[in-house]
Amino acid sequence: QVQLVESGGGLVQPGGSLRVSCAASGSIPGLIYMGWHRQAPEKQRELVAVAFNNGATTYADSVKGRFAISRDNAKNTVYLQMNSLKPEDTAVYYCNARRMRLGKYYDEWGQGTQVTVSS
Repeated sequence: QVQLVESGGGLVQPGGSLRVSCAASGSIPGLIYMGWHRQAPEKQRELVAVAFNNGATTYADSVKGRFAISRDNAKNTVYLQMNSLKPEDTAVYYCNARRMRLGKYYDEWGQGTQVTVSS
């Protein structure tokens, strides 16, 4: 089973930048995309950004123009560069890999990394 391990979270002031990383324990057969979701206290988990195998990317409206997702396929790693951070970006950020096998979708999740934006 593939494991996803996030790193790079922490405390940053409003307007600051942070980069989180997620490394998969190996290649993921049937991989469709790797991406990031986040969950703030008492809120539902929401999609932040995903990067598809063909290079296409998708972002939540709330982070467009501020966040950038990228992948290093040789390292089975996905990154999320977060700029112009706001207090409302505070959340646990979860790495996600979606794959397909025998016509069914499967989601793999990391353990999450805390990002706190506060002065």
